[in-house]
Amino acid sequence: MAGRKRVAASRAGASRQTRGSAARGGPPDVYREMLADVDVRAIADPEEPPPKRRRRPGEKSTPTQPSKPRPKTQPPPPEAPESDEDDGDIQFEDVAIPVATIQTMFRDSEEEDDDDDDDNDDEEDLQFEDVDLSFPDLNFNNTEPEKEEPKDLVLNLTARATEKLRHVAERRKPINRPEKDRRIEIHKTHLLCLLSHVAQRNRWCNDAEVQRTLRRLLNREMVKYLNPGRDLTQFGQTNSLKTGLQKVEIMFRTRYEITERGIRRALWADKEEHLKEYRMPSDAESPMERPEFREAAKKLKGSRDVGAQLYCALLRSAGVEARLVCSLQPLTFASGGPSMSKPPRSRQKLSLEEQYARRPKYDSSFDSPALNTTSPIRRRMGHPNATAFNVPLASSPIASAQPSETTKKIRECPFPVYWVEVLDVAHQKWQPVDPLVTQSFWKPQLFEPPASERENCMTYVVGFEADGTAKDVTRRYTKAYNAKTRKLRIESTAANGDKWWRKALKAYRRRYPTDLDQIESNELAAAEAREPMPRNVADFKDHPIYALERHLRRHEVLVPGATAAGTVGAGSKGPLERIYRRKDVRIARTRDKWYRMGREVLGDQIPVKFLPKRLKKRSDLFGDDEELEDGNEEDTVGTPIFTMDQTILYKAPPVVNGVVPKNRFGNLDIYVPSMVPEGGAYVADDLGAQAAFTLGIDYAPALTGFSFRGRKGTAVLYGVVVASEHEEAVRATIEGLRDQEAEYEQERRTREVLKTWKRFLMNLRVRQRIWAGVDEDAEAREEVVEDLAHEQDDQMEEDEEDRASANESGDDFAGGFIVDEDADYGPGGF
Repeated sequence: MAGRKRVAASRAGASRQTRGSAARGGPPDVYREMLADVDVRAIADPEEPPPKRRRRPGEKSTPTQPSKPRPKTQPPPPEAPESDEDDGDIQFEDVAIPVATIQTMFRDSEEEDDDDDDDNDDEEDLQFEDVDLSFPDLNFNNTEPEKEEPKDLVLNLTARATEKLRHVAERRKPINRPEKDRRIEIHKTHLLCLLSHVAQRNRWCNDAEVQRTLRRLLNREMVKYLNPGRDLTQFGQTNSLKTGLQKVEIMFRTRYEITERGIRRALWADKEEHLKEYRMPSDAESPMERPEFREAAKKLKGSRDVGAQLYCALLRSAGVEARLVCSLQPLTFASGGPSMSKPPRSRQKLSLEEQYARRPKYDSSFDSPALNTTSPIRRRMGHPNATAFNVPLASSPIASAQPSETTKKIRECPFPVYWVEVLDVAHQKWQPVDPLVTQSFWKPQLFEPPASERENCMTYVVGFEADGTAKDVTRRYTKAYNAKTRKLRIESTAANGDKWWRKALKAYRRRYPTDLDQIESNELAAAEAREPMPRNVADFKDHPIYALERHLRRHEVLVPGATAAGTVGAGSKGPLERIYRRKDVRIARTRDKWYRMGREVLGDQIPVKFLPKRLKKRSDLFGDDEELEDGNEEDTVGTPIFTMDQTILYKAPPVVNGVVPKNRFGNLDIYVPSMVPEGGAYVADDLGAQAAFTLGIDYAPALTGFSFRGRKGTAVLYGVVVASEHEEAVRATIEGLRDQEAEYEQERRTREVLKTWKRFLMNLRVRQRIWAGVDEDAEAREEVVEDLAHEQDDQMEEDEEDRASANESGDDFAGGFIVDEDADYGPGGF
């Protein structure tokens, strides 16, 4: 009993020791003794530093950090002594501990550990201290350490500015006036060429063979819908036409294949080099003649422009009145549009053999990364010969790249250049139809591209009918014709731009307009009148209906009491500006300008505006420009201008008793016909003054204008002003003077001709007397000799002229040597 109690007590003490060791985080002491008996390394105390950790294969080595000194631990509390009786009661059995399976590991470093157990035992006794691992600064020469000079930190703050300047330099400069005039002429020429191109394609649509080929695509039902009967109502005829167009559109869209790109907007090149290196796209539409057009009708392949032309021919073959409509894409004359993109750099494609030859060669001395990464894995396989096995590298043969035969997708602008207009006979109205691009009909608002579109710009839309006549229908498709589209047309560049465009279309105009033409003209005019007021300030500039005060020109003013038609703000934070109508704008001019137009400013009128003096630049000796004011410096008010309402028609003093009034220069100003004085007559002829002087009547030379050359103007005198009762006599005298002058000219020419004939006959007589009685052969030989003599004489004269010119150019030099006139040369020249 007592023994059991002692054993229990010993077990309790052992359990307390076990709990104490467990509390400290380590194994019990009993287990340590048992492990020491079998020569197995005990687990280190958690308070002791851990052993050196081994790195795994492929793991990067990290620098060893100096460990902190081991703190001194308090000794464990004394255990209760165990008696011999307790040891005698405990019986241990010999247990065979299994051999631990140890995994073979190779270190990455060159150092090999043969005896791991000895090293671990040594590591337990090591005490680590803080060691400074930095390399000491050894100064063997006992010299002062060199002091590093402070380096200057350079901050380049101009890099951003340079980039900004480079960006500003790349901006396109605005074109000057000569360049704009040149672009306007090119714009006109391009328009005429495009009109001729569309007219030719329109004639191809009337080709009988083309229409016969396309007519086979239509069935009876389609033709019946496209040609509604007259017995149907107005709505029924239009509905039948729409149904037929829908069926034909679906059929044509499914059968026609787009394989090329159509016409695009023409752009200017920024540099001449870009234009020289420009190459047409590979998918651009190829040049086409009538045979190629017929072939395209058979194959139903080509660009979408050719598709619209074939669709027009298809409708015409079915008896439908169809127009071929084209949005012309000429070169613009403005400077703010997009420019041609830079040509891409040409890249020469290498063959497969050249590509393989340029590949880097494999170096056997270089270990493959795949082998390096897999070698530790093969070492862990457990087989003794695993590391000696090399995985064979299979080289895959280079497959020859064969070009795919898939068709390349054509990417174009989502707005058409060519489409068709169909006449709705029931409503007497032309309606647009587009089967390929927009796939719509009766919707003209879908055809105008936005202003940001690079490849399409709608400025001129012209429709050609089957008889070859053309009509400008731009106002039907544009939403802001007056605000935006008109600024890109030729009408806005000059005063006669509208006249030039009408003259260009005159060759394609119908001689006698029909009722349908008048209805269409009224429709387009109404569409232009319904155009809403612009919403931004920029669209009001040069608007034909509205105007802002900021956009008025130098000589434009508003009428007094002009009412505003609305207001507009320059942005969300800008002030509101009043909008006036263009009819309330008047042109004001100076007194001299009105006088040259035959009007006179009333004396009691107040100027509506004072024009500021224009500054003129004059360069000084150093090349600097100085700004000078035109006129006196004291006159700072400006030049007064007046409107037409403040002027009256100018009346010159009348002619009394045949005496013509004159100014201080002895002539009379006749700028316009209304400036001829009452009772006088203007005779516009150069011989008027001579005729009046011959008759002995009073007259005044007429001053019709000034001819300016540089800054000086010379008066132009043409014709005379005489009394009206003397006008007929002056004109008759002028005719007599002209007849007399013609007689003198005829007599002069007659004298010259007679003199020439007399000289010719005298030479013939002299020749006849000289060669009288001489043989004809001898005469011919003598003529040859005379000709040669004349040629020699001419050659000698030319040589003398050359020597004279050489002497004039350099008298002191001859053949590159200086001529000494005083030297006496011998017979040999030296």
